[in-house]
Amino acid sequence: MTRVFSGVKPTGHLTLGNYLGAMRRWAAVDQHRADALFCIVDLHALTVDHDPARVRRLSRQAATLLLAAGLDPELCTVFVQSHVDEHARLSYVLECVATDGEMRRMIQYKEKAARERERGGSVRLSLLTYPVLMAADILAYGAEEVPVGDDQTQHVELTRDLAVRFNQRYGHTFVVPRATHPQVAARVMNLQDPMSKMGKSDDAGPGIVYLLDEPDVVRRKVMRAVTDSGQEVVYDRDARPGVANLLEILAACTGGNPTELSGVYESYGSLKSATAEAVVEVLRPVQEKHRELCADPGYVEGVLRDGAERARAMARPTVDAAYRAIGLLPAAAAADIGVTV
Repeated sequence: MTRVFSGVKPTGHLTLGNYLGAMRRWAAVDQHRADALFCIVDLHALTVDHDPARVRRLSRQAATLLLAAGLDPELCTVFVQSHVDEHARLSYVLECVATDGEMRRMIQYKEKAARERERGGSVRLSLLTYPVLMAADILAYGAEEVPVGDDQTQHVELTRDLAVRFNQRYGHTFVVPRATHPQVAARVMNLQDPMSKMGKSDDAGPGIVYLLDEPDVVRRKVMRAVTDSGQEVVYDRDARPGVANLLEILAACTGGNPTELSGVYESYGSLKSATAEAVVEVLRPVQEKHRELCADPGYVEGVLRDGAERARAMARPTVDAAYRAIGLLPAAAAADIGVTV
């Protein structure tokens, strides 16, 4: 089977964008057609200033929501990144293959570093190097496909470059992966700023629908969504980004087509009402399952423990092979010649 790897970063509460753009497809498609791994990439949450207790809490919540969204541990592997040492082991080896220029060209680094400097903060080295850790996340498992949003495509391209470079220099070790994208709602935009992604790390709550928002909160946020000048409901991402965002959300929730749906509604108000109700209904089963799982925390812990064991068994042979290929002395060989490891 094709091997698929993807993950979520516990830097904020998961959003409608996370669900429509990734999680729903993971549950409905990827776990059934592929040998799929889904990871809470908690090490990535340490690249900026953070509250340790909040990272732990959001990591558990993310794992619970992945299961509530339909991921089945009998069909796929769900685990936490920091529970599998091979991610960090491989990351350093890949840093020895990557270049400073590659890291500094990463768009997300430029944007996040600029925001951090504007706030008067210092930029952590890990913010510069975390795309290499992301590459290690993928390459350790021999993943062939990486379902990502549009904003992560550059990181998958870096992963491909590092895999090819390593293979050429040190011998074939890694599978070269490719990014895959869902056709609709790959990038759900902020309801108050339709030119910006609906990101979970953004604290501007009015424009973000969180997966655990109550129905009335969802309705209020959607009804207050920014639209565009004029009154006609037309699907045009460039000229009318606010209306286009609502149409794409509605299409993703109902299985429709944004262009066709634009001809159904005569006013922005009716479009907003329909979108709000569609979002409420899409989130209802996820929220119900989440409540069930929260009542049985031992189940979630067991899933993560078993998932880490499976992930470790998959990753270790590849990471050990990379260590040998790049010239590191195997631990057993070191012991044989009396070297302290």
